[in-house]
Amino acid sequence: MKRDAPAALALAVQPITADVLREKYLKAGEAVELDLFHRVARALASVEAEDRRAEWEQRFLRNLEAGAIGAGRIMSAAGTSLSATLINCFVQPVGDCIQGDDGEGYPGIYEALREAAETMRRGGGVGYDFSRIRPRGAVVNATASLASGPCSYIDVFDHSCATVESAGARRGAQMGVLRIDHPDVLEFITAKRKPGRWNNFNVSVAVTDRFIQAVDAGEDWELVHRARPGAALVSEGAHQRADGLWVYRSLPARQLWETVMRSAYDFAEPGILFTDTIHRDNNLRACEQIAATNPCGEQPLPPYGCCDLGPVILPRFVRHPFGFEGAPEFDFAAFAEAVRVQVRALDNVLDLTFWPLPQQRAEAMAKRRIGVGFTGLGNALAMLRLRYDTPEGREVAARIARCMRDAAYAASVALAREKGAFPLFQADDYLAPGTFASRLDAPLQDDIRRYGIRNSHLLSIAPTGTVSLAFADNASNGIEPAFSWTYWRKKRESDGSLSEYIVEDHAWRLYRALGGDVAKLPEYFVSALEMSPAGHVDMMQAVQPFVDTAISKTVNVPAEIPFDEFQHLYRQAWQAGLKGLATYRPNAIVGSVLDTKATAATPAAAAPDPMRAVIASRPKGVLPAAAEKIEYWTQQGRQTLYLVVSFLPLPEGRERAVEFFMPVGQNGESQQWITASMRLLSLAARGGFLDRALADMRKVAWDRGPVRLGTYRKADGTQVPLWHDSEVAAIAYAIQNIIAQRGTVDLGASAIEPDAPAVPGSPTTVMAGRKCPECGAHAVIRKDGCDWCTQCGHTGACG
Repeated sequence: MKRDAPAALALAVQPITADVLREKYLKAGEAVELDLFHRVARALASVEAEDRRAEWEQRFLRNLEAGAIGAGRIMSAAGTSLSATLINCFVQPVGDCIQGDDGEGYPGIYEALREAAETMRRGGGVGYDFSRIRPRGAVVNATASLASGPCSYIDVFDHSCATVESAGARRGAQMGVLRIDHPDVLEFITAKRKPGRWNNFNVSVAVTDRFIQAVDAGEDWELVHRARPGAALVSEGAHQRADGLWVYRSLPARQLWETVMRSAYDFAEPGILFTDTIHRDNNLRACEQIAATNPCGEQPLPPYGCCDLGPVILPRFVRHPFGFEGAPEFDFAAFAEAVRVQVRALDNVLDLTFWPLPQQRAEAMAKRRIGVGFTGLGNALAMLRLRYDTPEGREVAARIARCMRDAAYAASVALAREKGAFPLFQADDYLAPGTFASRLDAPLQDDIRRYGIRNSHLLSIAPTGTVSLAFADNASNGIEPAFSWTYWRKKRESDGSLSEYIVEDHAWRLYRALGGDVAKLPEYFVSALEMSPAGHVDMMQAVQPFVDTAISKTVNVPAEIPFDEFQHLYRQAWQAGLKGLATYRPNAIVGSVLDTKATAATPAAAAPDPMRAVIASRPKGVLPAAAEKIEYWTQQGRQTLYLVVSFLPLPEGRERAVEFFMPVGQNGESQQWITASMRLLSLAARGGFLDRALADMRKVAWDRGPVRLGTYRKADGTQVPLWHDSEVAAIAYAIQNIIAQRGTVDLGASAIEPDAPAVPGSPTTVMAGRKCPECGAHAVIRKDGCDWCTQCGHTGACG
């Protein structure tokens, strides 16, 4: 198998790669990537026949080196003693009862919660369809009461996820789905408009073809459930249809669709799942019904279904990148060989992994679903001198996807000849008109009829998160174009200090290493924010016909996109046969573009600083001070507070904040806790870790809702209110501003940060969003199907 061009191999290891590799993937006794590859290859080969293990260990090792890697759970846990799953995500069924099962084999709500908690504890994310749960106001016969509805139980699942730390110190990711005809769908659609609600969930609405047709025809839409509504709802017009379902209410389909679209436009959620498209395309539609997906949306799955994922790094198969040493070309033969070996590796994962639940194992053994995918498509196209959002770029992407499809299905047929087809295989059903498999080339279909196939589904384009950082030199994520060519990564060290370094896109740094001028990048270097939203959807449309499950991709749209154009993206996705769509639009609610700054090649090393030296006690004498009146707003209305910060003069005109207090005589029940907080901050300041203490204060949440204090300036110059999670967080923000505005103080966690020095041709856009668990910035957006901090580069539960 061919390997990278020599120039690509000569690139020095980036600090981001070394950090992520060490912190997330290397185990005791492992020092470099190759050590990890040996561990994973040995584990994958361990389920082969004993006389062939050595052979397959070497083949798996060579394939890992060539760029066919496992998803994050595989790379982290394979070959270790951890009782952690190698599977990234699952779908968990939820029935319409509290305990036991609901009579149709679906576990009750609290049994499902227990199963989900066990799954997340072992390292897996979970998706759920909550549509079976009876709506608010339905009759509960067992207790002669009325139901509280699925949204109230999603609250319970959300709180459970927040307290269950999964294997490897990862919080579990979750996806919640509700059908568009569920009576509580309006509450579901608007639930995340309340700050802090369902922070541990992505949410999507399951939309049917019939609903889209009702929107087009201007018809009313019935919200229905099989559970009987209470007397009050019946008196208001709820009634039973001929099919036995109860109609809780009707409303114009267009009104409901606009509510969905307005929430997506303003709040970036819910996403949309096109469930009829999912069902029509499903190779196993004869024996299973799919109603939910994994948390990032690339795997529509039946109850207890799993994501067994492994991407292939596409830039590794580009020869003569950018044309410096000859015409660039993609090595389809080498890529196909990597895919063939990857199919066997992922099939072995199913036999190797620890299963959190016996139902998950039974489902996997019956169908043997796997998900071979790719990552680095945006970089690979740039290296081929093809712009991502052009017909030429899409044509090559489709060729790559088709090559992957054909190689994977042929490899699975060969595995079936050796090890047997998956137990539920029935050729007539599997190849029935309309299934994905029915579109394969005739010779391959003939082989499937003759020999069977080992895996019911084989392909998935997932977000690659940290595996792209650790193993692909920060190649563009999954199917995405690059988001930015460089950005600063901020990292909290063990002593509480913040360090930062530059992170560079793989194609960008390779182009520079080969002699290209990054100050004048060719037009085929196009980032996610530089192309039209339709260009993103067009790429999904080009690739989806060759992927038997789905594609995880977030379409980042500009804040100024007209609402009608925004809505059209979802119609385009449905008409194109996509399985779903998620978008992210920065705005005054979820965040706007805050700052565009260029970046430097390497930050200077910090010299020893008296700002962090320990001060045993308060300096004697009078200190210069700043007094500030702080006004903020809670649900109880306007609040006023006076705070004083004292500073210790240092050489070269600098100052260090060393004391905080609230003058006596201020009224209000909060005086004691504020006074205590000020004393603790004073101790932290004199101990040299004030920045960490203030950052921790800004993480404090409050069950009474957000607090408004301060503003930030949007790109168009307008001022937007700034919200905080609690009074404690708001006061910490106010103190950071008092210190920063002093102008002579260097505070690492300052709310007002200086611009970084510039490097040509490399803008980094910082966008406001949810709070980042790593750097504390309110800068987490949806990108590549998962959470990503535009301030520090932290990736959420993806990878």
